[in-house]
Amino acid sequence: MNQDIYQHYGKEEQSFIDQVFGWMQIVENRYSAYLTPFLTPREALIVKQLVANNESLAVYFRGGYEKAERKRALIVPPYHELQEDDFNLSLLNIKFPVKFANISHGKILGTLIGSGIDRERIGDIITDGEAWHVIVDETIKLYLISNVTKIGNVGVHLEEIEWEQILESNEAWETITVISSSLRLDAMLSNVYNFSRQRAKDQINEGNVKMNFMAMTRSDAEVKINDIVSLRKYGRFWIQSIDGVTKKDNYRLTVNVLIK
Repeated sequence: MNQDIYQHYGKEEQSFIDQVFGWMQIVENRYSAYLTPFLTPREALIVKQLVANNESLAVYFRGGYEKAERKRALIVPPYHELQEDDFNLSLLNIKFPVKFANISHGKILGTLIGSGIDRERIGDIITDGEAWHVIVDETIKLYLISNVTKIGNVGVHLEEIEWEQILESNEAWETITVISSSLRLDAMLSNVYNFSRQRAKDQINEGNVKMNFMAMTRSDAEVKINDIVSLRKYGRFWIQSIDGVTKKDNYRLTVNVLIK
């Protein structure tokens, strides 16, 4: 592996880069496809970039629906004939008394992880504002159906449904231009949500900020393209592209922001 690859990524991403090269090596050695766990958008971008540098491999991504945030990658030899069931995805409906109880994304995810399932085996959790669906690794669907009977204090029943029944998410995103002096996490929060840098730091210190679904404690962490940043009670955003610099040497960014 070319060690120069690391210079194009954050230091904290080096272990993931090593993992991706390991997956690629498996495909080259065995001449067979390798299916990854669910990836964050940033991880998917890294996989796409690394595989693109290897002419003997190709990669495909699926997350269950077109706008999925978390997707699995299938790294394949060039002769592989792609089938949709190669991705081992299952769609589960969460049945619960909608008129008398409420559940949330956080409670659903916490329950699934609390049942002993790794986060990387869980894809998107989708709602239309009332019903809830969750996309999972097919190999764990029976375990979840058998073992998840409550979310919080709400009795639930998980059932597998056909992909034609998938909910249309009620999320709405807005694409905006952001000018920022830095790609630091506190600077990006300040500029996206129009509050002070100190308030951004306070939010980080209070544990209200996640990046790529992981809690963040460093205000100086760099936000990179496709990193998903979430702020409790505000929503989340991700940098789509870095479009250049202004005359004052600030970054001009295209950012997607969740507005509901």
